[in-house]
Amino acid sequence: MEIQDYFNFLASDDIRIKGSRIGIESVLYEYIYRARTPEEITQQFETITLEEVHATILYYLHNKEEVSAYLGDWLEFCRQQREEQKQNPSPARQRFRQLKAEAALGRVINPSRVGSA
Repeated sequence: MEIQDYFNFLASDDIRIKGSRIGIESVLYEYIYRARTPEEITQQFETITLEEVHATILYYLHNKEEVSAYLGDWLEFCRQQREEQKQNPSPARQRFRQLKAEAALGRVINPSRVGSA
């Protein structure tokens, strides 16, 4: 079996572990940036095997420059999405922020009431 046989190359920016919806970026992020072991990654992503995690890491090691660029693009996309969500929060997020702010105000006001009672 060739190493590429473990993956579905759906697009230049979408490589997934065959038989799952998990992209190689998810596995490699845990391995590279969070220093997780292959066993820990397998526990986190229960739909893939230890062999598939090892194959993903091996694919990265054999194609380091290309996969590093792939990961860099993915990380930049994630950063852009977070920034967009911050600039344009959903109604649910806005309501959550409002409730959080009201709760914080209540904590500031409540101690003065307790002290005067």
